[in-house]
Amino acid sequence: MRNPPVPARRPPPRASVRCAALATLLVLLLGAPPLVSALASDTHAPQGWLLAALAQAATMIVFALSYNLLLGETGLLSFGHAAPAGLGALVAAQCFNHYPVALPLLPFVGGLGGAVFGALTALVAARRAGTAFAMITLGLGELVAAAAWALPDWFGGEAGVAIDRASGPPLGGWTFGPDREAYGVIAAWCVLASVALFALTRTPFMRLVNAVRDNPVRAAALGCSPARVRAAMLVGSGFFAGVAGTLALINVELAASESVGIARSGAVLIATVTGGAASFLGPVLGALVWVAFSVGIASVTRAWMLYVGLFFVVVVLAAPDGLAGLALRQRELLARHGWRRCATLWAWAALAVAAALGALVPAVQWAYAVRFGDSYGDAGAGFAAMTSGVAGVLSAVLVGCGVVAAFAVRRVVLVMRAFEATEGRQ
Repeated sequence: MRNPPVPARRPPPRASVRCAALATLLVLLLGAPPLVSALASDTHAPQGWLLAALAQAATMIVFALSYNLLLGETGLLSFGHAAPAGLGALVAAQCFNHYPVALPLLPFVGGLGGAVFGALTALVAARRAGTAFAMITLGLGELVAAAAWALPDWFGGEAGVAIDRASGPPLGGWTFGPDREAYGVIAAWCVLASVALFALTRTPFMRLVNAVRDNPVRAAALGCSPARVRAAMLVGSGFFAGVAGTLALINVELAASESVGIARSGAVLIATVTGGAASFLGPVLGALVWVAFSVGIASVTRAWMLYVGLFFVVVVLAAPDGLAGLALRQRELLARHGWRRCATLWAWAALAVAAALGALVPAVQWAYAVRFGDSYGDAGAGFAAMTSGVAGVLSAVLVGCGVVAAFAVRRVVLVMRAFEATEGRQ
């Protein structure tokens, strides 16, 4: 006699609470600033620049989380993750221009396009890992980038493929032409995709994916096929990358050929590693940091990419597990050593950061001002008109800030060694 089927177990309450907390956090992050801006405005409408920046943040959050399915969960380093995002946006744009598709459904269409590319990638790369997988994805990404210029009828050439948000079928009185209506779609899809990804990371299948990441030989000995697991993750990651690419399409109404290039793949890699691939919220934090650089700092100085590179190098050296891992380690130090000792460490670290910025930022802006002058109204344009005496004083100040930063870093190292010695005695 056959045993009765076992009913499906409900997810543990702890996971449900975390999922609800994540959704609440994203709703507050994406909804509170426009609401405050609208209440403070005479026209009772949020500022356009604020909606544009938050739309980029929402897009980058989904993009980084999709990339972390490969890097953090599966252990696959990809240098071509912009390809499924860009191709998903392109498929969505072509579909929107030729068929009556409602704009809120467009990210799902783009996700299908990204999933198809992920399946094609799995055919040639799922049996590989490590350096071989990274090189394959780099080659596929460059292949797609070359095709974007070689097939202008499909990719749109230099102009890309444009859409008109208001040309689609209206939904509930919304035409999605105004920025606030389009932003509502982007924010809703960001929350929906993030919650779906969080729920996916709490499934038994993801534990199997982690086993393939940690020890593929042992996983294969237990009857698991590492190639099939990697293929499934490539398809899933491609789907959410296509969703992210379509959200960018809705924001700017353009699927550009540059969106499949190596620069965008590098951006999502930097965002994910900076935030921390070992934590689910790490890519979210990294995406916000990337948007802060690419929108906030880029509006002040043209040297923002230099600052991104320096910040990335510092994070990799000082916190290999990213900003989220750094915050977790500081919380553990606080629990073991108390406020007083941790406050000393944080004070020296803050002094080191402040002194390093005091030496680095003026030096970079000075160099850019000498090189480019003030024709673009750069933040360092005033340095170009300095006299030799002022330049000498500034040089001495920069050297002094560098010395203070080095001394503070040394003190941080000594305090950390004292912490390690205390833990060793315990």
